[in-house]
Amino acid sequence: MLSPAPLTREFFARSVHEVAPDLIGATLLVDGVGGTIVEVEAYHHTDPAAHSYRGLTARNAVMFGPPGHAYVYRSYGIHWCLNFVCEEEGSASAVLVRALEPTTGLDIMRARRGVKDPRALCSGPGKVCQALGVTLVHNGLPLDRAPFRLTGRRDGAPIEIAVGPRIGITKAADLPWRYGLKESPFLSRPFR
Repeated sequence: MLSPAPLTREFFARSVHEVAPDLIGATLLVDGVGGTIVEVEAYHHTDPAAHSYRGLTARNAVMFGPPGHAYVYRSYGIHWCLNFVCEEEGSASAVLVRALEPTTGLDIMRARRGVKDPRALCSGPGKVCQALGVTLVHNGLPLDRAPFRLTGRRDGAPIEIAVGPRIGITKAADLPWRYGLKESPFLSRPFR
């Protein structure tokens, strides 16, 4: 079986609504630590919940840049969150990485997170960043170069994708823009 192909910037230069479900089953590593993406959320620039909705700011500038770059921000002043910029430059749309099934560097992730249960290592966007060591220094970095390694799904591995409303937002909360690996024990929250 061939190794999964690296995800290029062209992969991200599509509608955020195409990229988001296509990321389920892909592998994300940061400095060799990470796992399989099992949950994401899409944020489009026309969406009132998107950071880009009200226009360009110093905080969200990376979202307005070219696709295939990391947009990292701090949520509630506590947790870092990792997003992948999508669509053409200026669109300001992105996919939030919500959860991973940890597969590589588990000892490092356990040390960073202070937990042993693999299901608790990357089951939320803040946990993903803590486990993978993602901080503001990663903001704006291209996803097709170190320290990132993103590869597509393994060939011949059928997956079922669950779809539902996003989590933890109040604006446009009913939009079904959350995607996950159906029945994965590594999700941040089960789908209804």
